Amino acid sequence: MVEQLKSTHTNHEWFIPTKIAIEGLSAKQSNWKNSTENHSIGGLVSHILFWNEVNLRAFKGEDMSNFEVNNETTFKKYSDDEWKNLVAKLDTIQIEWELLTKNATDKQLNEWSSEIANMTAHNAYHTCQIIYIRKRKGWWNKKVRYMVYDTICI
Repeated sequence: MVEQLKSTHTNHEWFIPTKIAIEGLSAKQSNWKNSTENHSIGGLVSHILFWNEVNLRAFKGEDMSNFEVNNETTFKKYSDDEWKNLVAKLDTIQIEWELLTKNATDKQLNEWSSEIANMTAHNAYHTCQIIYIRKRKGWWNKKVRYMVYDTICI
């Protein structure tokens, strides 16, 4: 589970992790959105953070009874400082997931393995969307190559 968390956070293995996918983006770039109902990069990062944080709080046993889940509120625009804070917070949450999973009990891992696997798949899916937007806009560093396959994700 820790390897899976790291592969969607920092380890560039079969696909690009979130940290590399959002590296070097400005708030202006993160807020760009086409004229359809597609999401911006900032909205996708906020969405990834939201669900990683919700799951983390539940994993830690925090009281979630008053927590309202509204998926649409996760997609919003960011100022320069807000964008920097969002990127830093996502990194912090993903690191915390890795550390807690590494030190989890067998019971916790048995109870949470499916949810963690789904969360990392969700992270990879949306990270692929981020890369797609960056490539379409010419914001992708062409020197970053996939180790196994170059992929197209839509």
